[in-house]
Amino acid sequence: MTVEATTERVLRLLALLQRRPSWTATEIAAELGVTDRSVRRDVERLRALGYPVHATAGVGGGYQLGAGTRLPPLLLDDEEAIATAVSLRLASGGTVAGAGEAALRALTKLDQVMPPRLRAEVRAVHGATETLVGPGVEIDSELLVTLARACRDAVRVRFQCARRDTSARERTVEPVRMVATNRRWYLMAWDVDRDDWRTFRLDRMRDVVATTWRFLPREHPDPVAYVQRSMTVAPYRYLARVRVRARPEQVRELVPPQVGRVEDDRDGWCVLVAGGDDLDWLAVHVARLGFDAEVLEPRELREAAARLARRIAAMAETGR
Repeated sequence: MTVEATTERVLRLLALLQRRPSWTATEIAAELGVTDRSVRRDVERLRALGYPVHATAGVGGGYQLGAGTRLPPLLLDDEEAIATAVSLRLASGGTVAGAGEAALRALTKLDQVMPPRLRAEVRAVHGATETLVGPGVEIDSELLVTLARACRDAVRVRFQCARRDTSARERTVEPVRMVATNRRWYLMAWDVDRDDWRTFRLDRMRDVVATTWRFLPREHPDPVAYVQRSMTVAPYRYLARVRVRARPEQVRELVPPQVGRVEDDRDGWCVLVAGGDDLDWLAVHVARLGFDAEVLEPRELREAAARLARRIAAMAETGR
């Protein structure tokens, strides 16, 4: 058998191992059309290249691709290569500190070895896409890794939480999930001292340490919904509930999830829940939606809307 044929077979073996968690030697041999002995030799070739292929003996045993001490080359099919290239392009303008430069380096390497037909498709997507990046806050990638591992391993995390008055307070939490918006990262966790669920902005966390104290995961709210509710309600002086004459999906197209929450209502109406420190600002943004609206609460928002209406009416009369 030629070297080219052997190399092709080894690459096919690698693709099989990446497709699902475990294969028996018999299954691999049938897929590749070779003997069990050839499978063992090809597995050794992959190990020599740095791929950590683990073998388990006995009934139900087989081969699986594990994690090693270094990252070996990855084998991507056409769809995976396109998705990776597009994702790296988007990551180059993200909110993770240092990730932009790393993403560009990885994208350069991928572009160098990508077949011309795939490169053309990726560049077509890039050429037809603009990325609107808002004024976000960069997060250190090591912090993300620390919290991700703590969520995965169910270990408590201790950190200093910076407050608006520049002071800090130590918190001990049991982390569940991180939630990213287009501007900020949040951690949903059980606050041990307050005995309740809390959300924490990652850019306000200091001296983060994952402890060795393991905890038993408890039933928890949906992280995305909980963080959204915290963002739109908790930090603000006023909580507005406005009934809007529109379908929920129409309002959601105009109101980002980090700004307001849209609840279903009856008879073609929905309820917008949003927080704010400035009632005039809230009134303007509700009016800009372009739908009929009824202020349910607070009463001060109705008064702010009336003042806004008088000002606009006066502007319309000016110069007549």
